[in-house]
Amino acid sequence: MELSDANLQTLTEYLKKTLDPDPAIRRPAEKFLESVEGSQNYPLLLLTLLEKSQENVIKVCASVTFKNYIKRNWRIIEDEPNKICESDRIAIKANIVPLMLSSPEQIQKQLSDAISIIGREDFPQKWPDLLTEMVNRFQSGDFHVINGVLRTAHSLFKRYRHEFKSNELWTEIKLVLDAFALPLTNLFKATIELCSTHANDASALKVLFSSLILIAKLFYSLNFQDLPEFFEDNMETWMTNFHSLLTLDNKLLQTDDEEEAGLLELLKSQICDNAALYAQKYDEEFQPYLPRFVTAIWNLLVTTGQEVKYDLLVSNAIQFLASVCERPHYKHLFEDQNTLTSICEKVIVPNMEFRAADEEAFEDNSEEYIRRDLEGSDIDTRRRAACDLVRGLCKFFEGPVTGIFSGYVNSMLQEYAKNPSVNWKHKDAAIYLVTSLASKAQTQKHGITQANELVNLTEFFVNHIQPDLKSATVNEFPVLKADGIKYIMIFRNKVPKEQLLVSIPLLINHLQAESIVVHTYAAHALERLFTMRGTNNATLITAAEMAPFVEVLLTNLFKALTLPGSSENEYIMKAIMRSFSLLQESIIPYIPSVITQLTQKLLAVSKNPSKPHFNHYMFESICLSIRITCKANPEAVGSFEEALFLVFTEILQNDVQEFIPYVFQVMSLLLEMHKNEIPSSYMALFPHLLQPVLWERTGNIPPLVRLLQAYLERGASTIASAAADKIPGLLGVFQKLIASKANDHQGFYLLNSIIEHMPPESVDQYRKQIFILLFQRLQNSKTTKFIKSFLVFINLYCIRYGALALQEIFDSIQPKMFGMVLEKIIIPEIQKVSGQVEKKICAVGITKILTECPPMMDTEYTKLWIPLLQALIGLFELPEDDTIPDEEHFIDIEDTPGYQTAFSQLAFAGKKEHDPVGQMVNNPRIHLAQSLHKLSTACPGRVLSMLSTSLNAEALQYLQGYLQAASVSLL
Repeated sequence: MELSDANLQTLTEYLKKTLDPDPAIRRPAEKFLESVEGSQNYPLLLLTLLEKSQENVIKVCASVTFKNYIKRNWRIIEDEPNKICESDRIAIKANIVPLMLSSPEQIQKQLSDAISIIGREDFPQKWPDLLTEMVNRFQSGDFHVINGVLRTAHSLFKRYRHEFKSNELWTEIKLVLDAFALPLTNLFKATIELCSTHANDASALKVLFSSLILIAKLFYSLNFQDLPEFFEDNMETWMTNFHSLLTLDNKLLQTDDEEEAGLLELLKSQICDNAALYAQKYDEEFQPYLPRFVTAIWNLLVTTGQEVKYDLLVSNAIQFLASVCERPHYKHLFEDQNTLTSICEKVIVPNMEFRAADEEAFEDNSEEYIRRDLEGSDIDTRRRAACDLVRGLCKFFEGPVTGIFSGYVNSMLQEYAKNPSVNWKHKDAAIYLVTSLASKAQTQKHGITQANELVNLTEFFVNHIQPDLKSATVNEFPVLKADGIKYIMIFRNKVPKEQLLVSIPLLINHLQAESIVVHTYAAHALERLFTMRGTNNATLITAAEMAPFVEVLLTNLFKALTLPGSSENEYIMKAIMRSFSLLQESIIPYIPSVITQLTQKLLAVSKNPSKPHFNHYMFESICLSIRITCKANPEAVGSFEEALFLVFTEILQNDVQEFIPYVFQVMSLLLEMHKNEIPSSYMALFPHLLQPVLWERTGNIPPLVRLLQAYLERGASTIASAAADKIPGLLGVFQKLIASKANDHQGFYLLNSIIEHMPPESVDQYRKQIFILLFQRLQNSKTTKFIKSFLVFINLYCIRYGALALQEIFDSIQPKMFGMVLEKIIIPEIQKVSGQVEKKICAVGITKILTECPPMMDTEYTKLWIPLLQALIGLFELPEDDTIPDEEHFIDIEDTPGYQTAFSQLAFAGKKEHDPVGQMVNNPRIHLAQSLHKLSTACPGRVLSMLSTSLNAEALQYLQGYLQAASVSLL
């Protein structure tokens, strides 16, 4: 694409169309942009538009499109074509920083993100002048530019907070510190001076405080991995200024908005984070500053109001106290009983209260409420911070703290009892206090794993939790119902089983609650209870104990999906999946109605898939229905195909990318249920599965390979007779996969199925070409993974076509090639093969080469007979060689850039491990002994003399053991 006005005009029109709400206009425009994004100059056209277009909406749209384009395409993946040509890469890096700094803030943010994506790949090696270019802009004095630089630096350096330590990382951080730490510190000091100069100018203060927030964030990132020498030397400057900013109060920066945090709150929150980082990691160096920070933060907590805008500040301030109180050498700050009482009274209890804003979120923004409360999402809530502070204090002062709070809990419960409908919030706070007091250690999988011995959890459950859940109306006091259900969830490992069994019908009943939070918690609690393990690793709650509730459980779960706000509720769908898994054949009578409801749901969500977890559990539930029903009645597979195929066809025709990998897995599961041949409905689809476009998406590869394997296992002869013209297409897929280091193992899965199942004559003409392709790949890029797969393949080939055929095909490619493969690949590398079935295939294949290949006994290949036998005994007896050359360590990591649908494996569509030699050979060691016996009968004396002269003593000893076990001897 040339950089011409005509192309800019075309691009403008298509970008406009991508904003159209009508999918008939929007989708073709998106497809067009997708089709041209590989063209040279495409990204430069986008950058030109966002710089020069007259329409703001086009500028913003071009900036978002550009960022997403960079996200999808900038990373260069080994073995895959470079998606952005080098001249475009150079031009982008030359222009993007000045363009970003001169753009309005909305566009600046998008370009800043794009710079950090490019920087993630190219900085510092391929973009050495980025830092200098950025630091030089600090001199400009223009804070719009300076903030652009700080924002970009923040998005570039924030990954230091979660990267693993490595030499490369240290080198990069050192480079950044050398160039950035001093200018940042000078900018910090200058900005603080400007704040006092402009103390009465509200608009100037807003810009300056935005800079200070970014500077404080950069301080956190640069100090996270280790305490840099520069910051240690300049700690006085940073900490003194941080401390004075914490205590600063400027009326001009206060906001009227009760919800949105202002600049002052955001800055103070970040400073609390920075202080907590130093208190936790660099306590020795930070010791002189700690007492004044504790005092400042304490005063902050006592004087800050309950409004939502202060939530982040309060929770970070409490987290600071929590991190300080659990360090042994700060213990003395908290020892005094009055201090503890004061913290409990002034900080913990007020921040545990259920506020009007929480009530609003509970009712109107339930999804966010659930995410924060159940999943502990990163949006720190006051309650969570208060809870962490309780845990921190209990580390050293469990007795006194439990004592103080027990008094509070009792008085709150008494208040509630006086007038429940008015005082229900008191009980809510009491339950929350008990929960935070009792829980010492918690995991998502098991709930509470360690509890405070001073709190009687079962007694509290029976007296205060159960009565709420047993009340006749499920819609009364929804917050307390949710608290009660959450209590069961959290303490499920500490409450006796009989109490859990009493709770199950109560939870099933609450699936009907109107409140989204209540019915979601009920579904989640049931799902968690069903996964608990009892003795012998069996589920704690058995299908027999659930028998009386099966119908009502399934009815209420599916009804819950029809409640307003829960049509795609992932917790309910996960509970459906888990119920199926626990109940097994008890669900068979309900399957006709269940599968109808699941397919209707699938059809509805396929129009616009937006909840990946919900979709995943829905497909898992479909797989479970199929598995459970067809296990009891294999004929039922047809009725599932009738129910599902219409929807599946629609998904494939509309190219619903998110669902296609799932559809292929369910189809594999259904096809594998058929015993003999492939039904015609599947054969009609077969040619479409070989279309290259399907194989372009990484997420499709594993399920598609598995589906093709199912076709080959169930109907190789049908393919050979009715679709022989498709065999080249099948081998084309193999050729594409084998060329990629990430997907070559999938290519071998397909090839092995072709060799194992296809009638020999149908692939005769292609065999030699297959071997030539494999040798080319071996020469160009030999990896451990490829070698392992290659070894399994040649041994499977040997089992299927005979050892002589293997030797002949190698030697027809190049004379003496067979000997080279034995000497250079099989003998030295066989120890690397892993997996029971894989090892068995290799053992049987090598046994055939040793005993059924005449050239091994009377040509120059004979010298390899003993080394090959020794390698085979090694495969049986030595530990697996799992060493991987250094340069290969990261090859297997499947890194899907950008928005491509990654492959999600369905657990309940799992494929049984297939053993191609299972029928033929049970024990490969005994098989070796019997085969050697047969060979020694055919040429008496030869085998024994070779063994006695050349095989090492230890291997010989093992071999004698095999002969003994097989009750045979050698002649």
